Amino acid sequence: MRDFFRTLTGRAVLVTVATSVISVIITALVAVPVAVRWVNTQVRAELVEKSALAVELLTDERPAAREKIARRLRQDQIEIYLIRRGVPDHQGLPERVAEQVAGGALVDTRGRVGDRSSFIAGRPLRGVDAGVVLTRPASTGLALRLLGSVWWALLAGLVGGILAGALLARFVTRPIELAAAAAGRLAGGDRSVRIARHGPAEAVRLAEAVNQLAAALQTSEGRERDFLLSVSHELRTPLATIRGYAEALADGVVGADGAEQAGATMVAEADRLDRLISDLLVLSRLEAADLPLDVVTVDLVELVRDAGDAWSARCAADGPALVVEVPDAPVTVRTDPGRIRQVLDGLCENALRVVPAGAPLVLAVRAESSGGVVEVRDGGPGFTDDDLAVAFERGALNRRYRGIRKVGSGLGLALAARLVGRLGGRIEAGHAPEGGAMFRVELPYETRTDG
Repeated sequence: MRDFFRTLTGRAVLVTVATSVISVIITALVAVPVAVRWVNTQVRAELVEKSALAVELLTDERPAAREKIARRLRQDQIEIYLIRRGVPDHQGLPERVAEQVAGGALVDTRGRVGDRSSFIAGRPLRGVDAGVVLTRPASTGLALRLLGSVWWALLAGLVGGILAGALLARFVTRPIELAAAAAGRLAGGDRSVRIARHGPAEAVRLAEAVNQLAAALQTSEGRERDFLLSVSHELRTPLATIRGYAEALADGVVGADGAEQAGATMVAEADRLDRLISDLLVLSRLEAADLPLDVVTVDLVELVRDAGDAWSARCAADGPALVVEVPDAPVTVRTDPGRIRQVLDGLCENALRVVPAGAPLVLAVRAESSGGVVEVRDGGPGFTDDDLAVAFERGALNRRYRGIRKVGSGLGLALAARLVGRLGGRIEAGHAPEGGAMFRVELPYETRTDG
């Protein structure tokens, strides 16, 4: 039983039962006194009416009639007092009542007659110095009698409250039970689970949230599988190259004249593996939110000039035409220069892979009202609008263009997007005026610049 009341159903039943009990008690506390007052009012009104009748009959000169009415009144527990010259004909009546009636006043009150609380109604007799007073003992225990007569109704209300609480608890907890069962199936690996959307608005929202979670997990796991397939392919390619050359060297297939070329190829493939593994590690740390950042004041103009100097050597005669566009005034922002340089290097690496010789590769900086902006634009094949929608998803473009044009690991753009986001900036992909792809990185200012 204790475990039952720890459940939401048990607590809902307990709350409704408590509410029913409180409602019954309040109803009794309010209704019984009202009923008692109503009964007492009726008794007093009846006594006043009988006092008027008693006055009429007592003026009758027939003794038998007077005796008959007196006997009838006594049967109703009504005591008759005859007042002559301010004095009642027998003891027990309060003096003030006798004086009021003797003075010609009508009396309708409650007081003590003898040793009992009684209702008192008195009237003067017309034409004589006398009057009549009727008293009737006030009922004791009336509240208990009234409560006893309606206890079954209160009990029925209490039972109804318990039943209503049980139904309400079932109605409220059913969506939660369904959601808990669905969550258990999701935890067990079933991504096809869905909950029917019906019931109150809150239950519908809960069902929609669980269904959206299931769909998101299904989509995410599908992307994870595709990503792992892409990464495994990227890992196998350099490993196969390294292994092939290593076996050739071990078997003596590659002679002394080809050893240098084989070694250079193996080093290049090892570097490719190292970059891929480094990207994977950085990306995993970004998603775990534990990547250290060194945010300082940075002049984007100086940073992009340094990047241009570094990349100009790689853009030789058979590479793209590198152009650096920077303003005369510094563009100062708060960011991590090493991470931003990592983003720029990754974007330039992607461009060099696909931009034909002589086509432009532009590194640009400008100051805008919302922040400092760095752009990497090229004259390569660019992206379609559909490509732009998934450009920063891991491995999305790699899967689309593998075998069509040179592609990287599929991690670079995803890594750039997460790095810029962690630094409080924003990165966007678009169409460059040079005809290829454009990547726009916006970073927050340290202070407003005039550029």
